[in-house]
Amino acid sequence: MATIKTHLGKNGRVVIPAQFRKALGILEGDTLMMTLDDGMIRILTPQKAIQRVQEMVRRYVPEGVSLADELIAERRAEAARE
Repeated sequence: MATIKTHLGKNGRVVIPAQFRKALGILEGDTLMMTLDDGMIRILTPQKAIQRVQEMVRRYVPEGVSLADELIAERRAEAARE
């Protein structure tokens, strides 16, 4: 893991070094996600944030189970009961 020293600029701005931007595939104007975790600021691309949430949810969903399919089946069952 690379570590680079940077400075906090006016209005709390932090420059993300070019090599980090390139490694993440981010460009000026892109949206990023930030989290504060145990005294550390983490900056994630939206894609990485989604991946992390999917990994967290996957721990509770058995392999091969589709939550979308289960939801659709539940909605159809409810509609049939009405």
